[in-house]
Parts: sequence; structure tokens; C-alpha cells
Amino acid sequence: MKHWMAILFVVILSFPFLRINAQSYNDPQNHKCLKCHSNQSYSFYNGLLAKEEKKLMNPYYIIDTIALRHGVHNKFDCTDCHSADYATYPHNANLKLEPMNNCLDCHGGDESYATYKFEKINEEFQKSVHYKVYGDNFTCAKCHSQHTYSTTARTSSDVLEIVDYSNKMCLSCHNDMKRYKLVSGRENPQLVVVHDWLPNQELHFSHVRCIECHTEVVDSLMVSHNIQGKDKAVKRCVECHTSNSLLKASLYKYENLQKRSENSSLKTVLSNESYIIGTHQSPVLKLLSILIFLAVLAGIITHTIFRILKK
Repeated sequence: MKHWMAILFVVILSFPFLRINAQSYNDPQNHKCLKCHSNQSYSFYNGLLAKEEKKLMNPYYIIDTIALRHGVHNKFDCTDCHSADYATYPHNANLKLEPMNNCLDCHGGDESYATYKFEKINEEFQKSVHYKVYGDNFTCAKCHSQHTYSTTARTSSDVLEIVDYSNKMCLSCHNDMKRYKLVSGRENPQLVVVHDWLPNQELHFSHVRCIECHTEVVDSLMVSHNIQGKDKAVKRCVECHTSNSLLKASLYKYENLQKRSENSSLKTVLSNESYIIGTHQSPVLKLLSILIFLAVLAGIITHTIFRILKK
């Protein structure tokens, strides 16, 4: 009996996702990492000066603990991914050079994650302009933070929430001069200027994801990861503002949104906050508009006939 208990204990320790984490993210101030990395400043004992010191934390190393608790990796502890040597401070400088895992290192070839199609996503990503220009230096983490990533697109029924979450990923780099230059090595172009051809910019930016116009849609994936160059961006209004809209194959692909997209009752059209002209068509309104058109046409013809007969 003791033998089997020992084996079970080893198994639990070997698989961090099976154990209850003693270092809970719910209490950042008592977490061995977050007691520093969740604050603007941190304190430590300086052995050379033999005194306590307080310094400002690098803002890029401050973790949003609320987003962390709601992220998909909230069951893991920091040292499940980072070296256990980080538990001591000052950190060894060489630790910053440790290679970080990408999505496929954990999720690739695993049947339990087959529905997410990580291999297909990676295949499409390698066709993208990001990978072609920057190669392996452009990793999943450049857009999807392992600390805070959540499956908002799969779980939310609010189109605007999905749009906001997705666009913040793009804007975290494309609207941040420092991060953009870190990756690209050049100045960040002004998005408003680049999109000066687009009517109602603010409305488009808040109601449509960047990827609707900047990716090649793949039917087998929920979200396309093949980011196209700016020369291939969608610029024809009719590609979205029509009943056969590209949005049906991208933004409205999700099952929870498809009902809103295809439920074409008058109430849906009038109450839908993400209503797009030409995309959400109501059979009732369409029939009514045809009847009005035919009535007007009949009136014109009748009026013309009477004018002719009177002459």
C-alpha cells in the first residue's frame, strides 16, 4: 500500500497541472515571485552594503495579477515554466538567456489539445509576414502572453468584447513605439495616417478586428494566423458589407456568434451592437423594402398611364 502511495506522490509532483499549487496567485504579496513582480517597486537585502534597499521594478516585468488569475495558465506556478533558480535574488544574469517554451513545446502532438489545431496554426503562422521577416525571433508570445492569455474569443458572446481583446494584441506592438522598434528595428508607422483611406476609422477600429482585413481566412481554423503584408490588406468595402461577407468566415465564425449573425429577425438587427450594414440582413426588412419598391414603381406606372390617357 505504501509502495503505491509513493508512486502516486511522484506522479503528482511530476505533473504540475495535477497538483494544487501552494504558491497561489490569489495572494500575490505572499507569492515568492509576485511579491516583487506585481508591484511598482521591490525591496531586497544588499549583501555588499549590508542594508535593505528599495528599487523600481522594470515596467515590462510587472505582472497583471488579475489577468494572470483569469488566464489559461493560471493553474501553473512560475517555476513550472521558468527556472527554479529564479527563486533566489539577485537573479543570476544567465537566467535571462534561458530559452522559453513556445505553444507547441507543451501543446504539440497532444491529443487532448487536438481540437485547438496548434500544429495547423503554426503551419499558417509560418506563412505570415511576421515569420517571413523575423523568423524564429517572432514567437507566439509576441502576441499571446503566456501570463495573461485568455480564450475570450471562444467564451464571450459579446462581439465588441472579442474585437477589443483581439485588437489590443495587435496594438500592444503596433501602437507602442518602443515595442514596435524592439521587434522591427524601425520607427512605428502612425496607424491613423496609414488608414487615412478608411471612412469612419474610429467606428471600424472599435467594431472590427484588425485580422479581418489583414489575414488570409482559413475555413479549418477559428482564427487565421496567416498575417498578410499591407499590400494584400482588404480595402474593398463590398467584401464586408454584403450578405456573403468575409466576416461570416472570420469574426462570425464562432458558434456563439453565429446565432446572432444568422438569426435575421428584425429584433436581432435593431438590437445588435455590432450590426454591420449589408452583413446582417433581415428577411422581413428585405421583403418590406421589395414591396415598397414595387408599390412605388406601380404608382409611377399608374400615374404615367393616366397622364397618357388624359392627353
